Amino acid sequence: MISAEKLLAELIVLPTVNPAFLAPGHPWAGEKRAAEYLAAVAARGGLEVELEPAVSERPILLATCRPSGKVRQRILLAPHLDTVGGDENTEELFQPRKAGGRLFGRGACDTKGSAAAMMSALLDLAGNPGRPAHTEVVFAGLIDEENQQWGSRHLVARRFKADLGIVGEPTSLRVVTAHKGDLWLQLECRGRSAHGAQPARGQNAIHAMARVVASLETGYADFLKRRPHPLLGPATINVGVIEGGQQPNIVPSRCLIQVDRRTLPGETESSVRREIAGWLRRQGLVCSCKNAKPVECLPLATDPHLPLVRQFCEQAGQHEPRGVEYFCDASVLAHGGIPSVVFGPGNIAQAHTAREWISLRELEFARRLILRFLRSLP
Repeated sequence: MISAEKLLAELIVLPTVNPAFLAPGHPWAGEKRAAEYLAAVAARGGLEVELEPAVSERPILLATCRPSGKVRQRILLAPHLDTVGGDENTEELFQPRKAGGRLFGRGACDTKGSAAAMMSALLDLAGNPGRPAHTEVVFAGLIDEENQQWGSRHLVARRFKADLGIVGEPTSLRVVTAHKGDLWLQLECRGRSAHGAQPARGQNAIHAMARVVASLETGYADFLKRRPHPLLGPATINVGVIEGGQQPNIVPSRCLIQVDRRTLPGETESSVRREIAGWLRRQGLVCSCKNAKPVECLPLATDPHLPLVRQFCEQAGQHEPRGVEYFCDASVLAHGGIPSVVFGPGNIAQAHTAREWISLRELEFARRLILRFLRSLP
């Protein structure tokens, strides 16, 4: 059986940068090389393997461990294989380096570490006594989590079903049952152009938008802090993009911003848009507001009392549900009918950094915990 550490090192060597972050045709783009490598490893280990087309040249790996008897339930192990790129895009990112009990490299914790722990555990389950009699376990190497989650959305669209999804993300070995949603909005202020020498003849859209930005980043942000979620804390807002004007000697007639609004369970796009519009209207501010995100990214709120969720938490020695601020594939799967939690080795603080790393002790602990949980199933 291949160790989780060796498996992770082999995955780091294979660049799988999300194509959204690279020039077209870049040799580091896409998850295919990692999916094919894991497919070969899984097949040698006795798993049933399928590379299912999802997006052109970006297949989802499905590796299945069949039970010895009739299938009565299914567990989905679902890490994603894509990574971000980086301003420092160099070959060194993809050279695994071991030091101080850590393994360094792009994707080490986000989320090739989860993929290595899950696949290693599944191979151990398949190759040794103790395989469940009635539980099917499927490893899904998902694509595109870092952009629009086309992997998990593909599974949902084709009505893939499971009784529990364990989505691999760096949670520091905590079982996460809730995370925030992510809504992008575009707000636009309109004015009237005029010569810069006679600004009083125009209406400056940038000036109007500056008041909107100040209101959102101060008063509205403080308003959100007054209604925290018990697991997730308050919703947040961030103005991340601003565009306006043509040149200094023209009064700008148009200015727009794009904001990131992290949402809580119970909030929807329409309710958030109404809330922001009402807030600005009460401040005497006028602008249009529309959705700027091409896909829906809803919050996750899985019932921690579901039997399989409770059983997994017990295996992890966890007695209270946990939440995280970031969005991931778990929401897509959960809203598609697969009760899902988030779990994996590594800390989110290391994700997307130039010196991304994972604790090898956590990596092995995650492998053993997942294996113990799978062996406890009927």
